[in-house]
Amino acid sequence: MLSVCKIYFFSFLFMSLFFFFVSSYLMILDLSFIMEINILTLNSSSIVMSCLFDWMSTLFMSFVFFISSMVIFYSEEYMSGEKNLNRFIFLVVMFVFSMMLLIISPNLISILLGWDGLGLVSYCLVIYYQNIKSYNAGMLTALSNRIGDVALLMSIAWMLNYGSWSYIYYLDFMKTDFFMNLISWLIVLAAMTKSAQIPFSSWLPAAMAAPTPVSSLVHSSTLVTAGVYLLIRFNFSFSKELMFFLVFIASMTMFMSGLGANFEFDLKKIIALSTLSQLGLMMSILALGSYKLAFFHLLTHALFKALLFMCAGNIIHCMNNCQDIRYMGSLINYMPLTCSFFNICNFSLCGLPFLSGFYSKDLIVEVMSMSYLNFYIYLIFYISIGLTVCYSFRLMYYTLTGDFNFLSLNFLLESFNFMLKGMMGLIFFVVIMGSILSWMIFPSPYFICLPFYMKIMTLIMIMLGMLIGYELSKMAVSFSSFSLNHLILTSFLAMMWNMPIISTLGVNYNFINLGSIYLKGFDQGWHEYYGGQNLKSKMIFMSKFFQLFSSNHLKIYFMMILIWFLFLILIF
Repeated sequence: MLSVCKIYFFSFLFMSLFFFFVSSYLMILDLSFIMEINILTLNSSSIVMSCLFDWMSTLFMSFVFFISSMVIFYSEEYMSGEKNLNRFIFLVVMFVFSMMLLIISPNLISILLGWDGLGLVSYCLVIYYQNIKSYNAGMLTALSNRIGDVALLMSIAWMLNYGSWSYIYYLDFMKTDFFMNLISWLIVLAAMTKSAQIPFSSWLPAAMAAPTPVSSLVHSSTLVTAGVYLLIRFNFSFSKELMFFLVFIASMTMFMSGLGANFEFDLKKIIALSTLSQLGLMMSILALGSYKLAFFHLLTHALFKALLFMCAGNIIHCMNNCQDIRYMGSLINYMPLTCSFFNICNFSLCGLPFLSGFYSKDLIVEVMSMSYLNFYIYLIFYISIGLTVCYSFRLMYYTLTGDFNFLSLNFLLESFNFMLKGMMGLIFFVVIMGSILSWMIFPSPYFICLPFYMKIMTLIMIMLGMLIGYELSKMAVSFSSFSLNHLILTSFLAMMWNMPIISTLGVNYNFINLGSIYLKGFDQGWHEYYGGQNLKSKMIFMSKFFQLFSSNHLKIYFMMILIWFLFLILIF
């Protein structure tokens, strides 16, 4: 009897292979298909569901299916203690199918369905481990993404001017017409929320509250890449001003997250911030005009990032659910295979020559160097590359070398069968897929002619990053920690330039506080005294007083008249 995990693993693997061959076929013949399914025809008006199959959508679907098949295979053992494993797997499958709907839609309405499906299911998965931290993280994720959903809804409303929601036919027109350029701006806003660019970055590390297989899927090929994929589809409609704005925001995000990861101690958050850095890289090269390069990096990044999270999950599993890298160390002796995979992925992320990350990353940087750009972009690109290597080597130093720092000796050795097999399925592609994709996507090879120092600039930054990352993380007993000596600076950098505070307490604290002041000062204060409550008590008192008179005998009134007369006589 096959379990649910096995069924979805085999079916997704088959779908992945099928779409890969379809993509190769469409790429060789340079074909695109738009399939229109007529849902309803009413008085000659048709409601049509359209699907776009070209080499890009089919290749991306192939990658999403492949990574999700490995993640589901891995989940069977990782989530083995889970009571409702089937529910978890069904949520992951819903997540994948929402992404599929988004990938193949050339229509904004069906994109919204996939987009909102991703948002809703991601909320369910982030709050999967039910505790306060997860609820807060889930709410932050959902509300940040709602801004993008609203932008998408507004662009749907604005597209009524065209008479169709199939944006694919109007891309050139959106660029020229001033009012139609508004749609491009709204789409960029939507993509910025989904791909967590500044100022919406704080939800991405918070979403690490989800189980690790989910993080692996979210950060490699589904949720956060949806925004980049949408921009790749819309890239023909961007005006010069919009691209300028996007390249600035993306480069700032890339720099900020790289800096933040160097001060973070949570294993999963470091990898999450590295995802944010890579998303900034994809967005910035997209805004510089090379959408194919952005797509190429999207695919190679998906492979090694999925595996990086799987390795992190395995380490956390073995460390009795401890995620702090300061407790790790010397793991290479206990978990050789996991650490080997972890190292290869880290090297691929750094852009070490001839691993998959190198082919896309080096090409991106060289194309950027060849372009006619200002010094700021050039500088921030190379600094961000240096920071990537810096935090990767810091991570390697803390986890793999040195002494074993865990408090307890109850350490599980690497004996997880399914988890390692799931990871083995990916490692092969992490090593070779970069060159295969570069041959597929760019049929005529790029030749980029640069001066020698600019050509080796990437390698220089990698070496510098290695050195700085290693030196910064060297720890000794009498060591004076930079982080502790400059606490304000390091907490500012580690908290992504105070972005989590700005987007949580910064947004709602003042309003809630103001509401409390109004409640105490007005509703339950002077308003209450001079308003309804006091009036009510005074009227009750007066009516009781008059009630006293009316319930008494007539002689009391005669007595009162007598007293009144006496009083008047005394006065006059």
